[in-house]
Amino acid sequence: MKSFFKTFLAALLALVAGSGCIMIFFFVGVAGLIGSLSSLGDSNAVPVNIEQHTVLKIDVAQLHDVVSVNPFDSFSSSTATQPVSLSQAIRAIADAKNNPNIEALYLNVEGVEAGMASVDELRLALQDFKASHKPIIAYGDSYSQKAYYLASVANQIYLNPLGSIELIGIASGEMMYKDALDKVGIKMEVFKVGTFKSAVEPYILNKISDANKLQKQEYIDGLWSSILQGVSTERKINADSLNAEVNKGLAFVNSDKYVQTKLVDKLLYRDQIDSVFAAQLKVKKSELKMVNLSALAAQQTDDIEVKDGVVQVIYAEGEITQASISPFAAGASTIGAGLGDKLREAAEDDDVKAVVLRMNSPGGDAFLSEQLWHAVKQLRSKKPVVVSMGDYAASGGYYISSAANRIVAQPNTLTGSIGIFGLFPNFSELVQKVGVNVEVVKTNDFADLTISMPYKPLTNEQRALIQRHVERGYDIFLSRVAEGRHMTKAQVDSVGQGRVWLGRKAQTLGLVDKLGGLDVAIKEAASLAKLSDYSVDYGVTRVNVWEELFKSTSPSNEFIARLRSAFLTDEERKAIRIMQGVTRYSGIQARLPYDFEPY
Repeated sequence: MKSFFKTFLAALLALVAGSGCIMIFFFVGVAGLIGSLSSLGDSNAVPVNIEQHTVLKIDVAQLHDVVSVNPFDSFSSSTATQPVSLSQAIRAIADAKNNPNIEALYLNVEGVEAGMASVDELRLALQDFKASHKPIIAYGDSYSQKAYYLASVANQIYLNPLGSIELIGIASGEMMYKDALDKVGIKMEVFKVGTFKSAVEPYILNKISDANKLQKQEYIDGLWSSILQGVSTERKINADSLNAEVNKGLAFVNSDKYVQTKLVDKLLYRDQIDSVFAAQLKVKKSELKMVNLSALAAQQTDDIEVKDGVVQVIYAEGEITQASISPFAAGASTIGAGLGDKLREAAEDDDVKAVVLRMNSPGGDAFLSEQLWHAVKQLRSKKPVVVSMGDYAASGGYYISSAANRIVAQPNTLTGSIGIFGLFPNFSELVQKVGVNVEVVKTNDFADLTISMPYKPLTNEQRALIQRHVERGYDIFLSRVAEGRHMTKAQVDSVGQGRVWLGRKAQTLGLVDKLGGLDVAIKEAASLAKLSDYSVDYGVTRVNVWEELFKSTSPSNEFIARLRSAFLTDEERKAIRIMQGVTRYSGIQARLPYDFEPY
């Protein structure tokens, strides 16, 4: 028996040791794999030699401040498919403008998934390139509406003979859930301040309110006017005439009609576009060189030369939430308490003389919005802070922004929405239908509020209590904006009430200081810091999915969610994001509707 135990223990020890070696080899292998994948996703490893007669090809499909790079794409795609951030794209176009060997720009953008403000920012960069008298030539098999708006800056626009231009106007729809909820016995208890705070309407109304209809109409009218005027100016087409053609079904006509209306210069097949560039640059086709935007952007260095000081860009993108949500699990970025840590780090960094907070958010958790407002205010007490608004900076996003020294927005940025609401589901009718009853023993009058609220009708006293809480939150919101914008609370309330504004109108109302993109905000920050010779720290705008996955210290379930999401399509991630939004969309909120996406 004694020899048996010795043999058993020796075998067990060998098994444990062997398993340990296997695990060591496994993790070493994984580390090596991640290193290899990281290098695959990093185009900096391949320097680009820009020769004479080079054409810069722009084929971006999405525009985001921070992009995720999946190195596995490198196995099946070239560098052209690697995403670039908006700031990278703009800097690469500026580099191309100043590079004498880059003699033209090929705009191959048929569909753009981005908000109008981001499209405007890229469009301005293209117009700046065009001012150097280097030609921009656009080609598309078809053009979406925003893609054509972007392409309209080109000197020449070509279209496939069977192509189309989807100029149809803009519409905004709303799915109303009240009747469906009534049928299953669910009532949404709503508490809000703001005539225009429309995020709760789908749960309590069968159609959108007149106030909401008004602000929606102004929003889409403003965007459509920008598209019409932009195309009209660049293509020298009367805006009213173009609008009339759109109302006749311009998106569905024979492609010859686009030539007749001067929307395109000529109908061509894609394999003929090289001849166009060769003729434009007066060279042989064999002498033409092509460099992709992603390859050129990858040459940008992250090295920061301090000089007189650094202007640091900090990104705040997505829903404002206290929940521990991985952006890889949901397919979208979120703004959490970590933003406050970044702001405090910038405050303590002596090399950083000014900060630009790039805000791209529909709002979210009201409590966290207040904490981040405080962090911006503390930073402002030490160095200048300028907010650069992207596609939207509304409700909680504006709450945080109001603490900055200056606010810069694009004309088509969606902002404002100064208001808050509370949304709580009540299942009392449903549980009664299925025979469930909730019994509570309590010590005080409101001790059972969180327990019974979902399952029993609220009393008038309980409703009044919650409404006062929401009204107090709105009053604080008004006070924060009034303090930051040097307005009275009454003045803020007159442009508040949950109403959204486009950036151009927001400037006239005193909610925005200046119109422009990130570059304008950076110059404004440098000016406030009295910097003449400065560097810009753009931060991390390309995130390697696999590096983020394995450096995570999150629980195993989040690790699994990250791993799973790495293999999801964009459509699948979007569906998950919407479902998660529905489950989180309760409590006191300062935000736009959870499924809202800026046009």
